[in-house]
Parts: sequence; structure tokens; C-alpha cells
Amino acid sequence: MTLTALDFLNNKQVTILGLGATGLSCARFLNRHQITFTILDSRPCVAASAQALALPYCQGVVLGGWDQARLAISDVVIASPGVDIQQPLISESMSEHCQLIGDVELFVRVNQKPIVAITGSNGKSTVVSLLAHLASSCGINAILAGNIGLPVLDIIDHEADVVILELSSFQLETLSTMQAEVGGILNISDDHLDRHKTLENYQQIKQRIYPMSERWVFNRDDDLTWPGDNQGQAISFGLNSPKANQFGLQVDDKVFLAFDGECLLAVDDLPLQGAHNWANCLAALAFGKLLGWPMTAMLTGLQTFKGLDHRCQLIPSADGVRWINDSKATNVGATLAAIEGLADRAERLILIAGGDGKGADFTPLQPILAEKVKTLITLGKDKNSLAALKPGTLVVDSMAQAVARAKAIARPGDMVLLSPACASIDMYPNYMARGEEFATLVKEASYV
Repeated sequence: MTLTALDFLNNKQVTILGLGATGLSCARFLNRHQITFTILDSRPCVAASAQALALPYCQGVVLGGWDQARLAISDVVIASPGVDIQQPLISESMSEHCQLIGDVELFVRVNQKPIVAITGSNGKSTVVSLLAHLASSCGINAILAGNIGLPVLDIIDHEADVVILELSSFQLETLSTMQAEVGGILNISDDHLDRHKTLENYQQIKQRIYPMSERWVFNRDDDLTWPGDNQGQAISFGLNSPKANQFGLQVDDKVFLAFDGECLLAVDDLPLQGAHNWANCLAALAFGKLLGWPMTAMLTGLQTFKGLDHRCQLIPSADGVRWINDSKATNVGATLAAIEGLADRAERLILIAGGDGKGADFTPLQPILAEKVKTLITLGKDKNSLAALKPGTLVVDSMAQAVARAKAIARPGDMVLLSPACASIDMYPNYMARGEEFATLVKEASYV
């Protein structure tokens, strides 16, 4: 790490916004490098405040609001991804000379390892985890950070051949100087519109990844991911038959992952099933191809990757019903992908959905609910909006009620899919807690 990269922080008024895991990692990093700072958080009580105050270079923690006087004198503001930097109390309080950055921007200014950067509305965590798994198959030491795993500043001194960054739209908002070896967008669908307001604005934020990357991966099935006319440095993936320099699916005696007209691996040999997961595998291969990783080793790695918790995860049961935990599906696009990828693998599909829709438009779900879903069960803040999409929807008040109703309806050969199309924050601390309760209830119900 070059310490001169931190010169822009010396003798400056530095303010950290937010004291979650990211904010605390920023505080530890600044303290390690003897840079004084102050922390603001809008919450009146934050458990990490004691840890922050114990750091010698922390000049104070202000809770319960955004201190406008402190923001007005700040030279550098480091915003956590969960903080809406567009809210007037923040944006109108900072001077025009103030640098607004995030932890990832701070990381890339001091980092000297090669970076792979991946964003998208859905599948990010699966693809970055799969890519790290493929790296291991190729004998490459990769480390995951960003929107998954450790905060980026906590891995700055770790040994690695490459850093694989999962980047959210919130992180891309405050990122400007990254120089990634390869960057790409997996897909774009309505998400976080409560903060980004329009799909066009959300797309523009996602597209920021391309100017900060040397080579690109994009989804040719999704026009919103296209990097524009200059595609000489790009490889695309999609679910149709690939042309020159493309990854896709090719049908011979079976369906194969393919590149440039060559069949690579039958999809039947993949642990991850469903078209959305085949797309994830193709995307990971595209990133690896641009990085120069050996194809044979990557294909071997694909056959041993079992997927991630709460992403179309099969819950063992003894009732002949396939119960699937897809709690990570926190937006409409993710639920559409899950239904499209899984519906044909069951006699009937029962869908459990609902939560906080974050201002999303649910109507794109209506055709597939009519065509592929036998019964819809909704819960959470936006349960009635979702229920309006399908006649005969069962509206419930809790996950326990949802599982009980599904259990009463389902018969052997059916599939019950929890794919909420919504965030979990109205009922749970996070999507993991939602998925864990679903799994627990399924195990209790299916062995009775």
C-alpha cells in the first residue's frame, strides 16, 4: 500500500457517515493510519459507538441525526452504502469543495492488487462466489469483498492474486477512480427505486462500472447492461446460441454451456440448476476468460460449486414436496428469474412472496404468476399489492401461516418456493433471518 495515496486526508476534517460494519471498518482504517475523524449516525443508539470512541484518533461520535454544522466544515466525507447521500440534510450541508467518497473509493486509492468488479440487480453474490471458486480451481488466490464478505478496508493487507468486488448501486454512487482489470453488469431490473427514484437513474449508476474497467462483461439478453458501441474489449453472455466471442447455450443432444460455437459442458452436469443459474455460470466463465484463466480448470470448478445459502436452496424434507428457500430474491427481477428457472421442474408451483417492495412496480410479475404459479401466498408490508396480481391469492400475516397454508395445499411432486420479490426489513433483521425461519418451519412441518 502506498501511504502517499492517503495524503488527501492529511490535516483535513474527515467525517464518516454511518456506524454499521462499513463505517466501523473505515474508522479502524483511519485510526491505523493516524488520521483524525468524526462519525455521524442518524440512529439515536448504535452498539458500535463504544468501539469507535475507544479509537485514539476518533474525535467524537454524534448520534441521532446528521450534524449539519459538522458536515459544513468537512473536507472529506466517507459515506456508508446504507446512507442516502441525496437526502437534503446531507447534500445541502456539505460545501462545494468537500470530497464525498465511500469505503470502496478509499480502498481503490490505496489498493495495489488486480481488481475484478461485478454489479447487477440479481445474482451478484452467486457470481462473485462462483468466480472465487473458479479461481481456486485454477490455482489463483482470490479474495471476496465489497457487498459480500468482509468490508474492503479490512482486506487491504491480505495476500491475494486478485480482489473480486461485488458492488451495489450504493457503492458505485461514491466510486470514481477504480481501475478494474474486468468489470461487468449481470442484469438490471427495478430495485432500490425508493432511493434512486427512476430506473434510468439506477441504470446510469450501474453503468459507472464500465469507464472504471479495462475490459467488460455484459448480458446481451438485457439491453440495460450494454456498454455502448465500443464493445471491442467486451465479452457477452446470454441464454441463446453464442456467436463469435460470446458465451451462451447450445443445443446438441443436450443443452450445453458454449463459447464461440464450441460446446463446453452439459448443463445436466452442473450442481446449479435453472436457467438463471446457467446464466450465472456463463457470466463467471466470461470474467475468467477475460482474465486469462484456463478453461479446463474453470469447467472442473463449475461442477463442484454448490451455490449459496438463501439462493434457490433446496430444503430437505420427507413429504415429497420440493421446498425452495430463495429469500435472497429481494426484488421483482430475482423472483422472475427464480420462477422461470424452476417452475418446469415441478408439477405445480406454490409461491410465497411479500415484504417491503421498496417502491418497485410489481406488475411485471403478473403474466408469469398467471402462467406458471398455481397458488400465490403473500405476506408482509406489500402483501395486498402482490395479491392484487393474481385472483385467489392467499394473504397471511406471518411466515408460519404461509408455510402452514402451503403445507395444506402442496402434494408430492409440487414445489413451494419462497421468493419474496421484496426486502425483509418490515418483518426481519435481514433476508437471512427470513430464510432461516422459513427453513425451520419447513423442517418442522414436512416431517410431521
